[in-house]
Amino acid sequence: MAVAVTETLPPRSRKVKILATLGPASSDPKMIRKLMLAGADAFRINMSHGDHETKTKLVDAIRALEKEFHRPSTILFDLQGPKLRVGHFEGGRTMLVKGKRFIFDHDEKAGDSSRVQLPHAELFESVKPGARILIDDGKVRLNVLEAGEGQIVSEVRVGGVVSDNKGVNVPDVVVPIPALTEKDREDLQFALDQRADWIALSFVQRPEDVAEARSLIGERAALLAKIEKPAAIDRLNDIIALADAVMVARGDLGVELPPEAVPPLQNKIVACARQFGKPVVVATQMLESMVTSPTPTRAEVSDVATAIYDGADAVMLSAESATGQYPYESVQMMDRIANSVERDPSYQARIHFTQTRLEPTTADALAGSARQIAQTVSATAMVCYTSSGATARRIARER
Repeated sequence: MAVAVTETLPPRSRKVKILATLGPASSDPKMIRKLMLAGADAFRINMSHGDHETKTKLVDAIRALEKEFHRPSTILFDLQGPKLRVGHFEGGRTMLVKGKRFIFDHDEKAGDSSRVQLPHAELFESVKPGARILIDDGKVRLNVLEAGEGQIVSEVRVGGVVSDNKGVNVPDVVVPIPALTEKDREDLQFALDQRADWIALSFVQRPEDVAEARSLIGERAALLAKIEKPAAIDRLNDIIALADAVMVARGDLGVELPPEAVPPLQNKIVACARQFGKPVVVATQMLESMVTSPTPTRAEVSDVATAIYDGADAVMLSAESATGQYPYESVQMMDRIANSVERDPSYQARIHFTQTRLEPTTADALAGSARQIAQTVSATAMVCYTSSGATARRIARER
């Protein structure tokens, strides 16, 4: 008699978590199941795309797998945030020529090679001469010459084609707009109704952004602040203190800053989060070539490994698992890299390059002692009493 064979979720010995973004390539319940079996510990639902009905089906599929495998997972809803965009152009696009002047204004009529609408009135009062304006992830770059209530006059420094509704970055300006748009508030309520485990807040610039989201979320979900704006770096300690976790969102961070500035900032954010005892996620383009290739580049493997050696709590797949051709293979690869790093005899020493100073508190005294005991007797598990969870988090901080 034939007997049906059911796959099981094998025990995972690694400590770093894998966060996989769901999208068109991974929205089918069978694929989500494959990703969980391959090593995905948590799933990111990006609220920038798709409708609520589609998101509900994703949540249902994940929760069903939790019951099937008798293992909890984690669902993170990533809010879109206040993305700045240009208006539309005649014919849908135009060419901006280096050295020419280009004007941003409030006029809703179609733009051309000399001007376009910028439907964000707050910017006109914030930008100053000399500020940079980046369009389409920095592919087109302009410098502000004059700014007033009705228009921003700029000079094209790096030209190129700009099409309708392309994104705009202003790295030299703290934009006076809230981190939560009306769409975000609707999406946030939906996520809470779906019993989200985590909420990711995009384009955080200041601690007040985190405080506003916290007031809406309460204790219904944990709050992750995405660090992707240069302004957030200036208030990093205050932001991490208010959030439950942070993400090194290298995509927009790499647009608004020189590429060579991102690795030191990644180290800074990871170290700061670890000092606070808050989880930290490293994200964006970690295995980018696997969007179209079944294997990553050696540099990408090293990038993932370095983040784990530095003590990241989680590493994230974005387009690789959401829209790529090899979502399953991407999770498998990240799982293999993580296991390889954690088996390295030098791993424990490497993650403690970042010193986590003990604070003069009972929780830290216990955490420091627990770490010493675990190392001395090679403890398999550690159990602690805690009412708020702080003691458990401080012990986890000690790795």
